[in-house]
This record gives sequence, structure tokens and C-alpha cells, in this order.
Amino acid sequence: MANFAPQMEIITDIYHIEGLPECAATIGVFDGVHAGHQQIILQMKSDAMQAGYKSMVITFDRQPRELFDANYKPQVLTTLKEKLLRLSIYGVDYVVVLPFTIELAKLSAREFMQQVLRQKLNVRLLRLGYDNRFGHGRTEGFDDYVRFGREMDMTVVQGTPLQFTGYTEPVSSSLIRRLIAEEGCVNEASGLLMCQYRLTGTVKPGEHIGGTLGFPTANMEPENDGKVIPASGVYAVKADLGDGQQRPAMMNIGTRPTFDGQKQTLEVNILDFEGNLYDKTITVYFVQRLRDERRFDSPEALVAQLEEDKKKVEQIINKQ
Repeated sequence: MANFAPQMEIITDIYHIEGLPECAATIGVFDGVHAGHQQIILQMKSDAMQAGYKSMVITFDRQPRELFDANYKPQVLTTLKEKLLRLSIYGVDYVVVLPFTIELAKLSAREFMQQVLRQKLNVRLLRLGYDNRFGHGRTEGFDDYVRFGREMDMTVVQGTPLQFTGYTEPVSSSLIRRLIAEEGCVNEASGLLMCQYRLTGTVKPGEHIGGTLGFPTANMEPENDGKVIPASGVYAVKADLGDGQQRPAMMNIGTRPTFDGQKQTLEVNILDFEGNLYDKTITVYFVQRLRDERRFDSPEALVAQLEEDKKKVEQIINKQ
């Protein structure tokens, strides 16, 4: 076990632990730790408090599908590190990160509940999401989990879906991924995430086109190629250069059609910033999408648009 935050202990090896106290737990991938996840975590914490148990969030070190499909490249809202940081906010006592292995995948729901949840983790109350399914083949449902739990002195309860006004489906990681990747609706996604979506990456040399236009950009390569990239377009963002200060910036995601670009790039112009950023790690927080990326008739026309974009970014960030 290793301390990650004063209130939270992380368990990554369940086969060499002993003496865990009785726990209330919830289990899931928790990609993004969005508002729906937060609701069930808080419900589980309330369960734990009422029963006198410790609180526990159980998650996985990867997307389960990665184990069975070598060609599957997950697109995630949070890396494991980011997910743990998000979970630490909610003051749970334990976070268990289960390595998703062939052996684990072969366990039936009853075997998983008995061998992992009850025997190893001392789970006495399990709160599940409204659509949570687990166990080999995921053939059983909630009523089965309740019955299995009764056999092993474990109470199983079910959470309720969380639906925001204006959406036709409950809050989910897949809904948020669509909003970001397909529509560029980063503001709406942030509302469901309860925080601004972010990308972290390293600044690498580019083609210096922005500098020649008076808008020098940092060419950003994401540190994790599995994170969701917002849809092509121009965005108002805030950039952290590693010092904790979030500077107003605008970001272009696309192929730079005015200059016949072919490869997608992520370019960040930090407003009124001077300095060398090469090889620095920066984190970009997405605030709002400004417009589509498009081809301009001339570099001068592009510069005029960039000036307008800059004014909009300043207005948007100043309202934050």
C-alpha cells in the first residue's frame, strides 16, 4: 500500500494484504470521474458512514476490452494518474486498482464477489451503478448480484442514473467522449465532468508558421496517445506551463488548411507570452470552442481572424 493523499490509500496488490476493515464499496472503470460517478461515490460514502464501514472505490488499471482486442486503442477522458487525482478529492478511505488480467476476467460474478470483494477486500456493502455489469460474459444482472451477496453476507444496492436537463440520456463517459471528440462541445462536457477537460503534452518543434504571422504557437504532443482529442477547431483554453499558473491561450486543432497541411497538429498560442517552451510539459484546460478550422484566401485574412479570436478568448477567460 502507498499513500496518495492523506485521506486515501491506494491498493494495487490484493493478494498480499490482510486485515482490511469492513468496507462499503463501489466498482467501475470511472473514466473521467464525471458527475454520475461522483453521485454514486458520495452515495457509497453515505452508506459507509451509516453502517460504520470504511469507504472504498474499486477500479481497473486499463479498459477491460484492451485485454481481448490487441487492435483496440482506448480513447479515455482520464489517465490512471488523473483518475486517482480526481478520486482523491472525494475523501474515500481506499482506492483499489485491480490489474485486469485473464485470470480476473475468467471469474464469474459470484466468484468475483466471493474471492475478490468479500475475501480479499472485506466488502460488506456494494453499491453499483444503475447499468453496472461484471463477471465473465457479464451474463448476470442486479438481481443475481443481490442473491449472491445475500449468500456471503454482503448487501448489494443500486444507484440511480443522473440526467442533466437538455440531454436525452444519463451522464456517462461515452456521452462525454462524443461531446468532446465529435462535436467539440468542451464547455458542455466540462459541465458533466464537473471540471474542465484537459490535455497534457510536451512542446516539440513545429513549422514556425504561427510565428511568421505574429501568433507564435507551441506545437503540443500529448503525453498519452489514448486521451480523447477534441474535434478540429479553434478553442479558448488556459495553459499551465508547470508553475500552476493558468494563462489565457487559444488552441488550434486541425491540419492548417490555409497552408495545405495534411497532418493533424495541436498548436497553442499563449496570449502575450514570450519565451522558449521547447521540451516543456504543458497542460491545456479547454474552456470553449470558438469556431471551425477553415481555409483562408490569404495569410492576411487568417491574421485578421486570429485577431478576432484573440479578443474572444480574452473576453471568455476574463469571465472565468
